[in-house]
Amino acid sequence: MESSAEELEVAATGLTVEQAIANLRSPDLSLRYYAAWWLGKFRVREPAVVDALIAALDDEADRTELGGYPLRRNAARALGKLSDRRAVPGLICCLDCEDYYVREAAAQSLAMLGDPTAIPALTKLLAGGVDAAVFVSGRPHLIQPYDSIIEALGALQATAAVSSIEPFINHPTAKVQYAALRAMYQLTQDDSYGQRLVNGLANDDLKLRRVVLADLGAIGYVGAAEAIASCKVENSFKLLSLKGLLESQLQTQPTQLSAPAIHLMSLMDALL
Repeated sequence: MESSAEELEVAATGLTVEQAIANLRSPDLSLRYYAAWWLGKFRVREPAVVDALIAALDDEADRTELGGYPLRRNAARALGKLSDRRAVPGLICCLDCEDYYVREAAAQSLAMLGDPTAIPALTKLLAGGVDAAVFVSGRPHLIQPYDSIIEALGALQATAAVSSIEPFINHPTAKVQYAALRAMYQLTQDDSYGQRLVNGLANDDLKLRRVVLADLGAIGYVGAAEAIASCKVENSFKLLSLKGLLESQLQTQPTQLSAPAIHLMSLMDALL
């Protein structure tokens, strides 16, 4: 039997799954950090791997001068890629971690795992609304990873959180605005939210235009197709966004190609 490309890449690193699991318990903090990244990178879906990464969510040894938990961050990110909902309770606990980036990684992974039991804990982080969503003094981030939290609630179809999410459409930070529009479209299917998100493709900031492309692809908003194709960004980003729209169309009509799906394919072809 031929090895898959992923198996060959794993072999090329010179690290085995058993070694990576052992390294998660190594006194060498750099080995522990790399092992968590490696297991997520190669999506090693084995029970022993998930168990070891869940244990790493409680790590106290790998700590930065500013109080961050690098290993916890990598473990939380990795668990989102392994499709094992046993990680959900540990990731929910991470939403209370003092490290902003652990909370961010946990929210993103909970969105990927798709377990609605995370909805109450995620919604709780929106307490205080927009008025409380301010920047931390001396840090480059808000007090909570609002964009990741809101995107997770949208992905989890948290319709009960609509009233908590909607005010963030008017947050002064563009990424938070876009996350709220993305989630509101997912939760209500109201076209006005999709159209307002499309307007973000005209943002002067290239990085933000890329963010909007990802958001539109994630929600499969087919009404954005032409705007995506003509957006002033690299073709690779436009193709990824259009791919998201196409996949959404194929899910709704799996047995035949709809007219919108055919149009999306022609737009993608023109970008290649």
